[in-house]
Amino acid sequence: MPDVITVSVQTGLDSFQEVLVKIERPTHNKPFLGGFRNMSTGVEFHNAGSQTKPKKRPDKGIQLFCKETQTVVEKNKRQQTRNTTSTQMTKIGLYVSNMTDKLITPGKYFTAEEYHKRRLEAVIVLQKYFRRWHAINLVQNLKEQKRLRLALEAEEELRKKKEKEDKLRREYEKKLNPKTKEDFELLYHDLELWMQEETEQINRTLTGAERKAALCALLDEETQLIACIGMHKLDANVENQQKSILHLLDKCAQPRRWKAYDGKITEMDTQNSLRGKELLEIYQSISTKDLPKDERTSVLLTLKCIVKEHECKLTQEIVALIDREVDLMSRQVKECNLEGLRKRICTLFLQYIKIPEFNPAVAGLLKVPQDPLKLYKNVYLCHSCEKYLTAAEFLIPANSHTIGRCRSCYQLDNEARQREAYLKYRLILENLRESEVDYQDDSKIVFLVQLPDLQYLIEKVWNCQSALSACSDLYDLVMVRWDKQREWSPWNTILLTKEEADAHLKLCNLQKTYEAPFIYRIEQKHIRAKNYFAQVPAMSSFLHRSNNQANPNSYK
Repeated sequence: MPDVITVSVQTGLDSFQEVLVKIERPTHNKPFLGGFRNMSTGVEFHNAGSQTKPKKRPDKGIQLFCKETQTVVEKNKRQQTRNTTSTQMTKIGLYVSNMTDKLITPGKYFTAEEYHKRRLEAVIVLQKYFRRWHAINLVQNLKEQKRLRLALEAEEELRKKKEKEDKLRREYEKKLNPKTKEDFELLYHDLELWMQEETEQINRTLTGAERKAALCALLDEETQLIACIGMHKLDANVENQQKSILHLLDKCAQPRRWKAYDGKITEMDTQNSLRGKELLEIYQSISTKDLPKDERTSVLLTLKCIVKEHECKLTQEIVALIDREVDLMSRQVKECNLEGLRKRICTLFLQYIKIPEFNPAVAGLLKVPQDPLKLYKNVYLCHSCEKYLTAAEFLIPANSHTIGRCRSCYQLDNEARQREAYLKYRLILENLRESEVDYQDDSKIVFLVQLPDLQYLIEKVWNCQSALSACSDLYDLVMVRWDKQREWSPWNTILLTKEEADAHLKLCNLQKTYEAPFIYRIEQKHIRAKNYFAQVPAMSSFLHRSNNQANPNSYK
């Protein structure tokens, strides 16, 4: 702002006069005197202050100083003043009572050494009582820890005993009512053990013609047992086949599911899933036995309307069978005489359901692809049963160079000759793969190892027993990594019980924990496993990589 400004001032109706105004710069800051703000416009207004200069004090000719320099720093400090006292004795004209006076006699004088000695003795007494109190608390804590440990061990022992009893009960139920392949494996295994015991007893107690007669009777009894097991297998196959059919239809009827960003599962029914649900309900209705005639007729008419939507030879045959059953029921034919016809209707309707043109949801669930060109890929010939099967139907060991026999032929050969129960090896392999997946370090070797390879490792390399406790119960044994920093492999594993495995995986330094002879034995087993799997071409790259990892970390 300039020092002089020109202001136009109105002096008349139409006259103006220009006035020069001199601007004086402020020599001090004006105080803030408050103000207000317009709530509607938000404009702030301040209270005006005087623009005149403050009045100067007259000069007295004497130099003055401010208050701060004229005052001294004060400090308050407490002091103990003298207290003058006096005593007064009895004299002539003054009597002072001695009723409250005390007679003080000097005690035994003791030196500084004696004083410090008394202090030390008192400290020792205090320490004795404190140590006694601390020892009592320590013993009580140890007793409580012992009680808790014994209770925990008893609870753990009870849990193990209960698990063992449950396992034996489940095995007994599986043998009593076999349903799966593993159940029949256990049955044939027990049959083989019984045969071996009976044969040994006959060879030990009998000779000559009596021995031959006893062996013939034992063979007849074994034949009867095998026939009985075969009857159970037929019944189980029928039940399992029905379950697999319902499982397939249930998959076709499942809605599409996906997980949202907030973790909620969203479901959506499509045309294909609704079609699959409709076919599932109809199949369950026509498969149900002991339905009233009116309900059965209603279900057959509904089925007839559905299959008439597509005109082909199969649907024509289904419609003809439905008409035949309705006609026979109207003639009061017995239910037992209609079982064959009803089974034929169910079978043909199942064929109808498995055709993707009629049921689009089943296209991705069929084992046999609809495109004939896909059959030429990944299909191999089983030289035993002479069937063309997919690669998933073959049990290929890691050291095998040919396809060999399929799983069904292996199972049939096992039931006829060795009668081994592979359930325990299968459980160990499943637990091993689940534990390797939890590491999330892209472990691959464990998925290349098959059941015969794991059986060779357990039986030939580890002798079917724990490396630490020599426990031989395979149901309690698991395979874990020897060095948990490297991925699992047959040359980086150890067979232990579940409790030993948990403790082993918590170790940080194996060389400080285990003794040198034990480590040497484990290394020798690893060398045997490496020599066995070195014959496998797919394992060569993993062997080379493991050698490179072991060289920097090798120990003497």
